[in-house]
Amino acid sequence: MARIRTIKPEAFVSESLAAVSLTAERTFFGLLTQADDQGRHRDHAAIIAGQLWVLRPEHTPSAVETDLAQLADAGLICRYTGPDDKRYLHVVTWHQHQKINRPSLSRLPDCPRHNGPSGTRQIVDAPVAEASVTESAPSPHGTLRETSREAREPAPHSGPDGETAGQKDFTERSVKDSGALPVSAVTPHRPDLGSRTLDLGSTPSGAASAPAPDTVSAKDLLREYVAACNHRPPDDVLKRLGQQVRKLLDEDIAPSHLRAALERHRVKGLSPSVLPSLVHEVMNAAPVPATRRAWTNPTDIDAAYGGDL
Repeated sequence: MARIRTIKPEAFVSESLAAVSLTAERTFFGLLTQADDQGRHRDHAAIIAGQLWVLRPEHTPSAVETDLAQLADAGLICRYTGPDDKRYLHVVTWHQHQKINRPSLSRLPDCPRHNGPSGTRQIVDAPVAEASVTESAPSPHGTLRETSREAREPAPHSGPDGETAGQKDFTERSVKDSGALPVSAVTPHRPDLGSRTLDLGSTPSGAASAPAPDTVSAKDLLREYVAACNHRPPDDVLKRLGQQVRKLLDEDIAPSHLRAALERHRVKGLSPSVLPSLVHEVMNAAPVPATRRAWTNPTDIDAAYGGDL
């Protein structure tokens, strides 16, 4: 789910952002709104294109993949593979520049490069890690405070050219003035506690917890539909299709059945009004019977019937 995030004025004079293309910069700002409360997101170009570029179909998933490669090369994001063999990314300087009120735990796995063992988060800016942050107890009013190796003083995080990796100079004072990092930013990965931010395309793992329900909105399903299309469908088609999807979700139709029906609808190019019929077809399709071999007369009748005919 998208969130309101902070973009500081210094972003527009950042040398790191100036090193990437304008489309890559726009993708980076868009990722700030789509990442979960720990700055993580699925590293999937088609999903990101559907979220950030749905009204600009000329900017294809392939172009978004180019944007992500530029952002990773500039040290703005870090891309990694989780224990489930899926690809993820996170904004490297997220906790310096985003102050989240009551942040949720992430359902996405920790970055093996930027997260130390036993829940200790190492704040790393390419290429050198300088400090770590550990969990502290909350104050009486629920305000969460940070403790660090330098007693609430921000550690230096600089790239090779002296600027802050990610967003240059977003400023060192902002870490002091904003209060502190949240406890959830430094606690171990706990999928069983849930999150306000949904993981697109994955479910939490762990033997001690039940799998999270596949809860998606009509808007999420339409984004996936548009991302899979070669060209964006007309607005009228998407509007009527969205109405059908919302009605079916209200009837407690499983999202997996809706996804399968939407895929058939996309491939066949049918009217939005037939979507309920496609859902019925997906849910109640009869199993394909085993193929029976047609009867044919034997070539050698004498050998087949022993000369009785």
